[in-house]
Amino acid sequence: MLFKGLEVAQTGLSVQKYRMDIIASNLANVNAVDDKGNPYRRKIPIFEEMIDKEGNIPLSKVAIKEVVQDNTPYKLKYDPKNPLADKNGYVKLPNVDPMREMVDMISAMRTYEANLTAFNTHKEMLLKSIDILKV
Repeated sequence: MLFKGLEVAQTGLSVQKYRMDIIASNLANVNAVDDKGNPYRRKIPIFEEMIDKEGNIPLSKVAIKEVVQDNTPYKLKYDPKNPLADKNGYVKLPNVDPMREMVDMISAMRTYEANLTAFNTHKEMLLKSIDILKV
């Protein structure tokens, strides 16, 4: 029970790191199209709460439930000379908005930092408790 606070903060750290990895993948594929002309679809992590009922006090942890594709429409660009253009001259581009991804990245970084602060605070409290018990 002593280290449960560290576990809770650690789950928050790991899901935010994974979220940042997904955002980085989205940004890396902002102009990606496969060999068949299908644009990249933005990926979105779905979180889930996990209740740890060990002991007297239930604790909420977080995990990645799944990663889904964003089904918003592709961006269309008029480029009739492009070999991937349809009969009307439009090329489908990925549905990734770099500005939105950067906002999500900032949010993930701040949440990661908050979990890191909680982890370090809990660790310091444990160390101070050990020092008090030594006396």
